[in-house]
Amino acid sequence: MEQKYPGVAAIPWDQPATMIDLDGKPPLIGTIRDCAVHFGLYKAEAKVHARVLLTQPVHREGRKTRTWLLEPDEIAALAERLKRETN
Repeated sequence: MEQKYPGVAAIPWDQPATMIDLDGKPPLIGTIRDCAVHFGLYKAEAKVHARVLLTQPVHREGRKTRTWLLEPDEIAALAERLKRETN
């Protein structure tokens, strides 16, 4: 099975991260796993505004530089990975 976001797939679950909301809600400070779990609980309109700030940058396909910020579709890929690994 080919990974849509290979850089995101390599992030360890215990890596510290912060989930932020562009609507101004308080951030969630925890691990990548915490962020993926909470993202799965968000309503569709809240998912659009969610971002994850990383403590270590990851490679993003098609870019020369690494990124510190995950977009909603990348967070959704993490949430799906979490589902697969826990079931």
